[in-house]
Amino acid sequence: MRTNLLGNTTVEVTELGFGGGPLGGLFESVDDEGATAALSAAWDSGIRYFDTAPHYGIGHSERRFGEVLRHKARGEYTLSTKVGRVLVPQEANGRSDEDFEVPATHRRVWDFSRDGVRRSVEDSLTRLGLDRIDVLYLHDAEDHFEAALRDGYPALAELRSEGVVGAIGAGMYHAGMLTTLVREADVDVVLLASGYTLLEHRSLDDLLPACAERGVSVFAAAIFNSGILATPRPPDDAYFDYAPASPEVLRRARRIADVCEAHGVTLPEAAMAFPLAHPVVAGIIVGMRSVTEVRRNIASLQAEVPPGLWADLRGEGLVDERAPLPA
Repeated sequence: MRTNLLGNTTVEVTELGFGGGPLGGLFESVDDEGATAALSAAWDSGIRYFDTAPHYGIGHSERRFGEVLRHKARGEYTLSTKVGRVLVPQEANGRSDEDFEVPATHRRVWDFSRDGVRRSVEDSLTRLGLDRIDVLYLHDAEDHFEAALRDGYPALAELRSEGVVGAIGAGMYHAGMLTTLVREADVDVVLLASGYTLLEHRSLDDLLPACAERGVSVFAAAIFNSGILATPRPPDDAYFDYAPASPEVLRRARRIADVCEAHGVTLPEAAMAFPLAHPVVAGIIVGMRSVTEVRRNIASLQAEVPPGLWADLRGEGLVDERAPLPA
């Protein structure tokens, strides 16, 4: 699997990263055996970048990553986690945790302060059972952006200067705020959710040019836009960015699927290939919960996508003229 360096650092990542949300029980529970099998299948397939967060199942995802990765040579993979929410113990009393199907043994407290960031890192290392984190992101700071930029970023920069982490950045949906961070701070990488996909090109306006200018890498996450691009033909009840897809978005996605089918390509195969063509995109992150999903995603990544597909998509106005296309 191809690899890239993040920004101007020596941190290396594979072009496909394993997203840890599903292993935290996102929308559906995953048992320990299934989580271990999925991570092991990813490793066997060549994936060496693993992304998790305290938020994912209030620590369950981090613990499961650690159970597998601590038995691997530490220099052979890259691990990222996130800060911004500190986990505080509480009585579960039979409750499940938000969108994650795990017992609500903890609650999240927003905290982008220096002390909060350092506490979060220490707690993550304990859950992971590892000695270091390679990439550290400010997480979901849309409603706390001032604090994240004023207090959280300097805390991350301090940890980088101390050698505690190798690369720093932020993971968010808001491309505009990420652009501000790229322009006003010295970050190495940003993780953009849903903002640069086969259906969504808004980050071509400002974020991706700013990253190119500043030498910042991008990870494209949520590349299937909540599922509308995850199957060969979007169903009537398809979701787009966590809401039911509008008739116009559904029509556009189905037209893209038509063009893919004419070239012997599936919609997920095209969706995985598209973001990787941009020179600032170091990789894509896909959430996976099972061996089947890992194998399916690997097959999609490795599929041959003929250049004529991209020419036809552009010819029909389905791909932004500014978007670099795969060779």
